[in-house]
Amino acid sequence: MSRVLLFTGKGGVGKTTLAAATAASLAAHGRKALVVSTDPAHSLGDALDVRLGASPSEVDTADGLYACQIDPRGLVDEAWGELRGHLRTVLAGAGVDELDAEELTVLPGVEELLALAEVRRLASSGPWEVVVVDCGPTAETLRLLSLPEAFAGYLERLFPTHRRVVRGLLAGVAGTGTVEKWDATADALSRLAERLDALRSMLADPSSCSVRLVLTPERVVAAETRRTLTALALQGIRVDSVIANRLVPSPGSARGAAATWLRTRRHEQDAVLAELTGIGEIRTVDHRASEPVGVPALLEVAGQLYGDSDPLPGGAVPESLLEVSGSGRGLDARYSLRIALPLTDDTELDLARVGDDLALTVDGRRRLVALPSLLRRCIVTGAEMDSGGVTVGFRPDPSLWR
Repeated sequence: MSRVLLFTGKGGVGKTTLAAATAASLAAHGRKALVVSTDPAHSLGDALDVRLGASPSEVDTADGLYACQIDPRGLVDEAWGELRGHLRTVLAGAGVDELDAEELTVLPGVEELLALAEVRRLASSGPWEVVVVDCGPTAETLRLLSLPEAFAGYLERLFPTHRRVVRGLLAGVAGTGTVEKWDATADALSRLAERLDALRSMLADPSSCSVRLVLTPERVVAAETRRTLTALALQGIRVDSVIANRLVPSPGSARGAAATWLRTRRHEQDAVLAELTGIGEIRTVDHRASEPVGVPALLEVAGQLYGDSDPLPGGAVPESLLEVSGSGRGLDARYSLRIALPLTDDTELDLARVGDDLALTVDGRRRLVALPSLLRRCIVTGAEMDSGGVTVGFRPDPSLWR
């Protein structure tokens, strides 16, 4: 399977240009690269200065560089349409009005989910070594990357994994004993479940998939970038690079109003970058006098971004999300669960125990963290937060040790 690089950032920071530049540089280094856009704005073709379709095509001005713009609407008509038809049949058999059944089978986010599934299909079936993805702005991307897990959870609750259970459920809902009649629906659900599992595996594997965050050196953008880093870590998705785009050039010792403006602006940008501590190396790209359009101009951008190095490797793999430590025996034992997350002083964090899970909510984004078996018979004694994450204290629950 090809390596997948997901580029995202706040709208207008230049992620499309940097994604295209990275793909062009990969091709120039002898790697076959495919750059695709899942951003509804679809400006990738403008950056490459070529006309793109839904199917990958080679960019004439660069050997080994391919590009396409994914058409989510077409994917919905092709892939989701079949399953929707099956589900409408089941709902109608259960007495649901035809119009209501039509509305119930329109799921929010299905277009984005299928676009991500198409990225995985291209990565697993094409001749490319790397697939570079120009994603939408960060808010949409975070929602997109959380969809496979969310959809898988809903699917498991509605239609359990075991095929015979699914068959029996569908037959019972439809009010008929002819289970074979609903095989097509069970098959379609099984295929959807398999695609969701494959997506979740790809996103969680740092050797297969990683994110490159693009920002401009502005305080509002930097603050969103920090929140995005935390949200991605919460989802277990690796960020391998942070790229600061559009740094104004330093005027050196030049004088005059223009030089003063440039010096002041660059000083502000450097101050913003200096405050982004603890997130690793930040690559930088200067603001250019002319817009980089076309492969030659994009290669110039990549030259500043990566130098002579290979654009593919990213930073070190982050530490594990969960780490358990403790000492003592029996009811006197004390344990700590370390949840590694990049946090700031103004991070809003909430913890709650939900059965065998720990509900972790960070800045309004919630994730259920499955507790290791050792801690499931324990109760929470407290929690402490620092810039590197959260440490939750546990002790054995006396009621479970009788």
